[in-house]
Amino acid sequence: MKFISLGSGSSGNCYLLQSGETSILLDAGISIRSLKKHLKDVGISLEDDVAAVFVTHDHADHIKSVGTIACDYGKTIYATRLVHEGIACNRCLKIDVPNDRKAFVEKGTTQEIGGFRITPFDVPHDSHDCVGYVVEADGVRFCLITDVGHVTETIRKQVGLANYLVLESNHDVNMLMMGKYSQFLKNRISSDRGHLNNEQAATLLAEYATPQLKHVWLCHLSEENNHPELARKTAETVLRSHGIIPGVDFELDILKRKTPSDFYSLI
Repeated sequence: MKFISLGSGSSGNCYLLQSGETSILLDAGISIRSLKKHLKDVGISLEDDVAAVFVTHDHADHIKSVGTIACDYGKTIYATRLVHEGIACNRCLKIDVPNDRKAFVEKGTTQEIGGFRITPFDVPHDSHDCVGYVVEADGVRFCLITDVGHVTETIRKQVGLANYLVLESNHDVNMLMMGKYSQFLKNRISSDRGHLNNEQAATLLAEYATPQLKHVWLCHLSEENNHPELARKTAETVLRSHGIIPGVDFELDILKRKTPSDFYSLI
């Protein structure tokens, strides 16, 4: 399996996984122009190589291009029924997803496409519905957990089973509380249906990572209320306090908000 992040943050989220000749997108919250360019740069065609899009939830930064991908490129958009309902009423979409391009997933039920086995699981967030995804292929278990209001037993279990993990580390609490956001927005972000802060993400990793975890990417960092080096330092400090050494026990990287990551081989 191979993995690349094409964008991670409030400006737009989009991740690609490739196995053999099949590729899938997890979310499509960046512009279609950027999406096609980034894919072309790594030798992937949206028209010919991408089989489908799997959506975590219906917020604009995760669905911006799903209508265009469905209508202009004929790709199927997979999401829970409630997420599809949210997509249909989201005004950020210039093009609606037609009914014949909608496919419904259910939490805990596995969907097979090409060599992929994709299983959604519940994630608490203030959207119509929200899921994370476990994607299995080539003997590898990849997990995406983003837009997380609080850590649940299901999320702990998925972290403990992952070989490769993309995990939200959205904000630093002090930066958020001392920043320019309205109190309403501060309360929303820090609520149990908002976003994970750096300390929460690091503690989750420290307590539930296993020796089978090979690489972690921290994702969805806030531009206003976080900084890549702060997220990294917080994670490293908490992990080391639990006897876990990033770079030794597993690799730790920070995904960029607006530019692609490296194209990683997951073995």
